[in-house]
Amino acid sequence: MTALPLVFDAPKRGLPPRHLADMSADERRAAVTELGEKPFRANQLSHHYFARLTADPALMTDIPAASRDRLAGGLLPPLLSVVRHVSCDDGTTRKTLWRAHDGTLLESVLMRYPDRTTLCVSSQAGCGMACPFCATGQGGLQRNLSTAEIVDQVRAAAAAMRDGELGSPGRLSNIVFMGMGEPLANYRRVVDAVHRICDPAPGGLGISQRSVTVSTVGLAPAIRKLADERMQVRLAVSLHTPDDELRDTLVPVNTRWSVDEVLAAARYYADTTGRRVSIEYALIRDVNDQPWRADLLARRLREHLAQLVHVNVIPLNPTPGSKWDASPKPVEREFVRRVNAGGVACTVRDTRGQEIAAACGQLAAEG
Repeated sequence: MTALPLVFDAPKRGLPPRHLADMSADERRAAVTELGEKPFRANQLSHHYFARLTADPALMTDIPAASRDRLAGGLLPPLLSVVRHVSCDDGTTRKTLWRAHDGTLLESVLMRYPDRTTLCVSSQAGCGMACPFCATGQGGLQRNLSTAEIVDQVRAAAAAMRDGELGSPGRLSNIVFMGMGEPLANYRRVVDAVHRICDPAPGGLGISQRSVTVSTVGLAPAIRKLADERMQVRLAVSLHTPDDELRDTLVPVNTRWSVDEVLAAARYYADTTGRRVSIEYALIRDVNDQPWRADLLARRLREHLAQLVHVNVIPLNPTPGSKWDASPKPVEREFVRRVNAGGVACTVRDTRGQEIAAACGQLAAEG
């Protein structure tokens, strides 16, 4: 497998025309006025999109037909169309392949649990972080997604839950930025998307910031910048090993920011927000699953984050062409036991969607 280069700057192509979800409330009013409409139409349009979860102008019957067509044409351009849905886990996990206006493909995964429903959302088409055990990273980076393209994945999932597409009608409760892409490499659009997802209707979709998780492979300066946003989203750091020597290979961004730098930034995030940090650890047979690495992981996390951390061990999900496999269950259990014994909370994450290539590290957006 040939090593891919790290790519931080996405190709400047493919972003859709401006959309209501790209804008703040003030920007929406200004845009509506530019179209020759009264400013209050912005609130009406926002109510339909964020509260009624529709982008279909035909359903916006409280707006005059002529105004409706003008507003929809100027502020609700088509963003994403469904290529296909694939389901597993008795219909409680559904992966959606989306096609953007320029033909770019991306994926999201909707997962229903007894006590919550979570959407795994993409922030980029592909990924430039080049992690060798991840299908998305090995596919390279096509482009950033716009704020509205991120938000529209969430709006569609909220509508699907409301309409009972995964069983009885329900509510979308949690968002994890763990789909395609490195969220902090598309920083401004991701932060704006969080505001649209979390602001109360009609300004946004009204999902609690505390129910949103932003994942990163460890862009330390961007972690600190995110902390300074003073939001209440949870930070998840994909660490995967506690030592720089191996992490340089498994997570190539480590050649820019070492384990200590990443954990120091994570501590700054925890101190600034008051929120516990999640550490993601994909357990790979005979690569990063040794007992001494479990001990070292616990020690380094305890030193940097004390009690402000939780480790999610993720059994490695198979990807095409990968030379690696998940650790045996006895090895996994011993790894978790040692991290807990080292004073750091550690559990195994429930894996969903493996048989439809919808689990962590499997998203490849193949048409």
